[in-house]
Amino acid sequence: MGDSTQRFSDRVETYVRYRPSYPAALIAGLAQRAGLTPRSVVADVGSGTGIFTGLLLPLVGRVHAVEPNAAMRAAAEVQFGSLPGFVSVAAPAEATTLADASVDLITVAQAFHWFDARACRREFARILRPGGRVALIWNERQTDGTPFLADYEQLLRTRARDYDQVKHSRVDEPVIREFFQPVGFETLAAPNDQDFDLPGLIGRALSSSYVPNAGQPGHAEFLAELTSIFHRHARDGHVTLGHVTRLYLGRLG
Repeated sequence: MGDSTQRFSDRVETYVRYRPSYPAALIAGLAQRAGLTPRSVVADVGSGTGIFTGLLLPLVGRVHAVEPNAAMRAAAEVQFGSLPGFVSVAAPAEATTLADASVDLITVAQAFHWFDARACRREFARILRPGGRVALIWNERQTDGTPFLADYEQLLRTRARDYDQVKHSRVDEPVIREFFQPVGFETLAAPNDQDFDLPGLIGRALSSSYVPNAGQPGHAEFLAELTSIFHRHARDGHVTLGHVTRLYLGRLG
């Protein structure tokens, strides 16, 4: 898989434009359960282009956006750099550089499956204040339920380079349960669908690191099949890419 921290360097623009955000109800539930206040300090680890960071900033006093990829980090800095409470941190999850016992909450949105789980658990335990929590969040793309979703999933399985090796479903509930042992965790979930025209669907696909990008082998073939799938299933010029957002919230024992 190479250096996972660099996988999205050539996809920042499509990532910013086409990746889903996170449901307002889920953010409100997180804030309530984690006891967030305007004085809270959060570390958003693996923050990427700042999609989740931007949702946290209005709720808390400070967000450390911890991201090792320079191109993605720069995109977040352009968007949020002038806002009070935003702190950009060039570091990986396993060595955040943050001070001991300095944060009330750690969030990891769409990134935990890239981490060394044992190493980042040690690091998270180091930087959390007593009673602090960790929230692991994923937008889970639905792979069936409609003919379009089934065909899109089949396209990824046949035309995406290392889809089965890097998709986040490799991190299942037993892995999450082990991460939070012995305390356990609670879950929140909410629907989070995206509607796309053809350019939007292409952009959404190309925001994924396993899809062949422009100039890479298989790119033209992937786009041709994706376009065919779109025209086969579109209604009123759009298709729906279904997601369920899942959040796992717990303390580290």
